[in-house]
Formats: sequence, structure tokens, C-alpha cells
Amino acid sequence: MARLDEKVAVITGGASGMGKVASERFVAEGARVVVVDFDEAGGRAVADALGDRATFVRADVSNEADCQAMVAHAMSTFGALHVLYNNAGVFPNDDGGVLETPESTWDRVMEINLKGVWLGCRAGIPAMVESGGGSIVNVASFVALMGAATAQIAYTSSKGGVLAMTREIAVEWGRRGIRANSLCPGPVDTPLLAELMSDPARKARRLVHIPMGRLAQAHEIVNAALFLASDEASYITGSQLVVDGGITAAYVTPE
Repeated sequence: MARLDEKVAVITGGASGMGKVASERFVAEGARVVVVDFDEAGGRAVADALGDRATFVRADVSNEADCQAMVAHAMSTFGALHVLYNNAGVFPNDDGGVLETPESTWDRVMEINLKGVWLGCRAGIPAMVESGGGSIVNVASFVALMGAATAQIAYTSSKGGVLAMTREIAVEWGRRGIRANSLCPGPVDTPLLAELMSDPARKARRLVHIPMGRLAQAHEIVNAALFLASDEASYITGSQLVVDGGITAAYVTPE
């Protein structure tokens, strides 16, 4: 039996990277998926490739009307909402130290990475209650648990906010059948991170801290999200699942 058999999932940031892999995997596990992304061409291509078990909605997750529309589309197209995977996020190149990061960059990161998750939950929770309950998976990061070796003040702060907000949602909605958990990945081999790590010195500074000595592959993070989304995690809520290759376990990493 497929692990998400007949469940309906909304996946934000579904046009590329982990979101694309999640859309494909969730459909393979029996779900019907609403692929959500600001990139219309990319998101539509992902949904079209998945056939009649997927549909696409263009949305800016920092816009409340767009978030309400993506949930309304799930309800009108598939009749329910059981899984909300808030995966969309940004990490601008000029997100650096507290003194160097432009205010505009701080605002953009918070709008998408933190406010976008809040708006997704705000839109999705009533539909999930109406559907009999479900699972929220909010993508945080291992940097929500520790400081980053390479300064990224806005991103780190936004992911810490996701962690705290997810716990609050889990407590508030636990008796209404809603589970909410944070997923805390380590660095993942995606186009976004590849661009950030194009500088060899910056790449070396990141890899030296990973006990496993490599970046995660997108499917390794999606496997964890799949578990949290599924009924196998039926008694897990308000928690953070860390998938970081051992980074948060290490004081120093042996050569």
C-alpha cells in the first residue's frame, strides 16, 4: 500500500529542487498533489509530467490571497487537503553578517521563509480540519538549532522562526487532528546551493563541518518529509526532524 494513498498534498516551491522531488515522490506514494510555485513554466512542467494526479497553481507564498487560492484550488480540484508541505524558501547571495546584510534582503527573506509558512498554515489549517485532519511539514534548517559557520543572518533567523512557529501550531491544533512538525535539513545538493557554493573557499568552509563529508541529496530530505506526512508519524507533532549528515552532533569533524 502506498504511504500517502488517496491523500491530497499541497507542496510549495514545487517547481525545482526538493519541491520537485517531493512532488514526484508523493504522487508515486499515492497522493494527489498541488504543485505550487512562483515559476509558472517550471511548476506547470512538473505537474504536467505527473499526469492527472497533479495540478499546478502559481503563487507568491508571501501573499495571503495567493495562499488562500492555492488551498481553494486543492479543495475544488481534489476535494480535500491532508498534507501541507511548506517548502518554498529563498537564500539571497547578499545575506551575510548582521552588519552587512541589506535591510531589503532581510525583508525579502522574512516575507518568504517565515511569513510565507505562516500564511500557508493560516490558509491550510481550516481545510485540513474540514478534511478530517492532516500533517503540516514546515521546512526549517539545521541552522535553526545552531549558528552558521558562514554568516547568513536573515536565513538563519527566518528558519529559527519557522521552528518556534511550528511548535506553537502543533500545540494549538493538536486536538483538532492537525500534526505540525519541522524538517531541519543540512546542506542539500540543489541548484540554489550549487550557486552559493560556486566559490571554492565558501564550499570548503561548509563541507568541513559535515561528518559524512558530503551534501545531502534531495531525495534524502524528501524521504524524511514523506515520513512526517504519512500516518507512520501519527503520534509525532511539535518536533523537529534533523537530517543533516551529523552536523549538529559534531563539536569538531575529524579529517
